[in-house]
Amino acid sequence: MTDCLFCKIAAGAVPAHKLYEDEHVLAFLDIHPIRNGHALVIPKEHHVWFEDLPEPLATRITTCAQSIARVMKPLFKVERIAMFYTGIHVPHAHAHVVPMHHVHDVTSAAYLKEGLESFSIPPQLDPEKLASTAARLRSQL
Repeated sequence: MTDCLFCKIAAGAVPAHKLYEDEHVLAFLDIHPIRNGHALVIPKEHHVWFEDLPEPLATRITTCAQSIARVMKPLFKVERIAMFYTGIHVPHAHAHVVPMHHVHDVTSAAYLKEGLESFSIPPQLDPEKLASTAARLRSQL
């Protein structure tokens, strides 16, 4: 896509602080990081949604993210590295790889009920609702 920021980065038309590159994926630093070292791993081929990635490509992205995470742990002196897909700001599938210095570095508002220094567990769903949701999902898998 000609108007996709990540496609432009993958093509070399927009500069990035590259960490890794092969013929299928590119990893680079996020310029708006949650924490220093926050990296993005993208497929070079344009895919809007992560669930539309061909399985081998999704695996390649995860493998790249794991390699980056293994380097991040000792470098940033953290116990945990988060990896997740969002796609909120750029409509091109991308994985975030974030060194976690704080339990809420990549948390949602649902876990912040008691403030930043604690970790609130959201209310548990009714077991019947959970069973119904699981059955609906299973039936489509």
